Amino acid sequence: MAGETRERGLIDTNVVIHLAALRPAQLPDEMVISSVTLAELSAGPHHTNDAVERARRTSVLQHAEATFEPLPFDAEAARAFGLVSAAVLARGRTPRRRLADLMIASIAIVNRLPLYTTSPDDFVGLEGLITLRTVEQPVRQPRAESSPGRPGWWS
Repeated sequence: MAGETRERGLIDTNVVIHLAALRPAQLPDEMVISSVTLAELSAGPHHTNDAVERARRTSVLQHAEATFEPLPFDAEAARAFGLVSAAVLARGRTPRRRLADLMIASIAIVNRLPLYTTSPDDFVGLEGLITLRTVEQPVRQPRAESSPGRPGWWS
């Protein structure tokens, strides 16, 4: 419709993983991911010895690669990361254990995008730096027999 505003938002890795099981009304009209999310998804299959789980994680990665053009963690995001780290340290928290999450937040900041996540506690201390949109965790896990093209196949 003419004059209709569509929201663009950066979706966190956990949102990508559970995307098919999430309610669309909680997500931005236009979803983008970060290069950090792509890195996390690329590492995922290597963190399991279970062949079925490895295949599921690979499927999530392949879908993300085919669907999204990731926003980079570039020099501007690296500078924003300094502000993000300072904010976390000021709250008495350590940025080291949350490195990927804080890099994703830095990308959201420099691209002036709200960040959609199912894990808002990962971003405590960043109030005022980012606009955080909490997405409810999926209620049920997908069935083992789910497959690409069917709801829940990558959650």
